[in-house]
Amino acid sequence: MAKTRIPEQESAVPESSRLRVLGIVLAGGKGTRLYPLTRERAKPAVPFGGKYRIIDFVLSNFVNSGIFSIYVLTQFRSQSLLQHLSEGWQFGGMLKSNFITNVPAQMRSETESWYQGTADAIFQNINLVEQSDPHLVAIFGGDHIYRMNIASMIDFHMAKQAEVSVAAIPAPKHHAVEFGVIEAHADGRIMGFHEKNPHAPTMPGDPSRVYASMGNYLFSTRTLLDLLIEDAKDTKSHHDFGRDILPKLAGNSPIYAYNFETNRIPGEAGDSVPYWRDVGTIDAYYEANMDLNHVKPELNLYNREWPVRSTSYPDPPAKFVFDEDGRRGEALDSIVSGGCILSGGLVRKSVLSRGVRVHTGAVVEGCVIMDNCDIGRHAKLRRAILDKNVRIPANTEIGFDLEADRARGWHVTDSGIVVIGREHSPVPMASMFA
Repeated sequence: MAKTRIPEQESAVPESSRLRVLGIVLAGGKGTRLYPLTRERAKPAVPFGGKYRIIDFVLSNFVNSGIFSIYVLTQFRSQSLLQHLSEGWQFGGMLKSNFITNVPAQMRSETESWYQGTADAIFQNINLVEQSDPHLVAIFGGDHIYRMNIASMIDFHMAKQAEVSVAAIPAPKHHAVEFGVIEAHADGRIMGFHEKNPHAPTMPGDPSRVYASMGNYLFSTRTLLDLLIEDAKDTKSHHDFGRDILPKLAGNSPIYAYNFETNRIPGEAGDSVPYWRDVGTIDAYYEANMDLNHVKPELNLYNREWPVRSTSYPDPPAKFVFDEDGRRGEALDSIVSGGCILSGGLVRKSVLSRGVRVHTGAVVEGCVIMDNCDIGRHAKLRRAILDKNVRIPANTEIGFDLEADRARGWHVTDSGIVVIGREHSPVPMASMFA
């Protein structure tokens, strides 16, 4: 467990720098609404932004906030996630208190079942909390795209002398039907929870917005252990923090809402708006990727004071070749990752992951292209997501005739985004290496 330096004048430093904090990332969700991207991988392992996985954002938030003791609880379709963690998130064992360790489902319950809910996931690994003996436990989800200075939430928790703090993001009132809404006093004290209720109470002093729970929790350790043991005995419980444990505490215990809108990231302008996106659907995932292509994106991946960390690959630089009329390799308002070759093709407002090739005359517009895809000559792609290793034959058109795309067996969202999974590549995988 990481112990940070205690200066002679403790009052001069934030509370967060004087505490042992254990981080736990819940990364076991199926992510069914992201199908087919989650057909062979857990949601936190889905690639994002050209070089990252979704889980990289919460792990980067922990590490950048000075939390170096982290357990990642996995469950469904975890192989891709486990491989990513082993390749990109190992500290090396120099300090016993510095670790990022994946914890597969242990089936420690009496029924030897999978995790029944978020609270049950922690309860089945309660020994890890007891062994670590932290002052605080930060329990965060692994399936959102955001940046957060968790040290600020810890300082808030300690200043309020809270037993539990819940990260809350202000959202327009009409979105209350989509979230778990927190009812709070002006000082942040939580008085109730309202699950997907269009008539949920608004934020104190702001009748146009509600507090939506982000599913990120900070617990004082003794409180957490007591709550987990009590909940495990309740046969009527769903064993979930949001549905069972926290509503019972509301109005009865010192449980507070931490306003995410007040969170500030080092290296960002003081008036910057904190970024958080729930990428639980194909459309939300697509829009979050497209956010990155703005001239001044809300999610700044280039802030060196708050880096988003991930696996490092020995890729060569991206290359743009041919400068002839009708045969010019170029990318506009796009992200192009290492190892990509734009060989006479045009890419516009798109995100290209590692090793993508775009051949002569091809046009890729408004697309998310994952690793090692090959876009054939004069192919045209619009508003499409391609999973890894998909090869698009020459002269193919995708995203222009949605009924034809559906007839090919590809997934098409109601908004017209075409998703081609690895199992539905237009060219058999064996031919890619012929």
